[in-house]
Amino acid sequence: MRLAFMGSPDFSVPALHALHQAGHEIAAVYCQPPRPAGRGQKETPCPVHKAALALGLNVRTPARVRKDAAEHAAFAALKLDAAVVAAYGLILPQQMLDAPRLGCLNIHASLLPRWRGAGPIQAAILAGDSETGITIMQMEAGLDTGPMLLRGTVPLTPRTTTPELHDALAEMGGALILRTLAEQPPATPQPEAGVTYAPKLSKADGALDWTRDAASLDRQVRALNPWPGTYFQAGGETLRLLEAAPAEGHGPPGTVLAPGLIACGEGALRLLRLQRPGRGPMPAAELLRGYTLPPVLT
Repeated sequence: MRLAFMGSPDFSVPALHALHQAGHEIAAVYCQPPRPAGRGQKETPCPVHKAALALGLNVRTPARVRKDAAEHAAFAALKLDAAVVAAYGLILPQQMLDAPRLGCLNIHASLLPRWRGAGPIQAAILAGDSETGITIMQMEAGLDTGPMLLRGTVPLTPRTTTPELHDALAEMGGALILRTLAEQPPATPQPEAGVTYAPKLSKADGALDWTRDAASLDRQVRALNPWPGTYFQAGGETLRLLEAAPAEGHGPPGTVLAPGLIACGEGALRLLRLQRPGRGPMPAAELLRGYTLPPVLT
């Protein structure tokens, strides 16, 4: 089929590779424009941009598309069978949704209608869901509201982390979009019941609140690392908590019960991997041999 691929982050790359390896004609790859990154703030292309260039594909990086008539015309001129969208980052107007013969197909990282929105992978872990997955959806104007074409599930364990889940879902997305294009399954409307939303995350979401129970703090750590990261204040420093686990323990929330063991609203949290400002990540036991936490954390 003649396709456009629209995506930006690492999550989207396996699907692009899968489509290319399957022999589909990728007429254009749309992704976010290069942005300043790193200490030198050098203009850096996103992962999909890099992958597309390595494959010798035509890349377009419009900063916005909703009200750009020239972009709408250029997209329509591609004469596409379908557009595959995976975490593109821009909202497509109706003119672009309608342009391909089979419309625009979205690879969404949840079992819709659960976790519509920007952060479905993290939301599933934060909520303690027992499973999540990929939904291939026919796109429409609403936020992740379109009818479903194919779904695949992934079980979540009490130790699942966002990086592990991200990679599993990215690979699944590539396999499912190939099946969707080959089989062209009938569309099924999303159920009206069970709709939840996963909002875009910010740095503030990573602050640890010791009055919460240990199990929910553990999910927060597993869901929000590496970004936006989880952190707490200790002796005037902000320490990043990269890995933790629930443990037995009782005391006022935030109390250091033993080296690396912090009382929570219910139970305790064992710190397993920490990072001080300007330093590299370290096992908590190693860091705490030369660094003393205050008696109570905030």
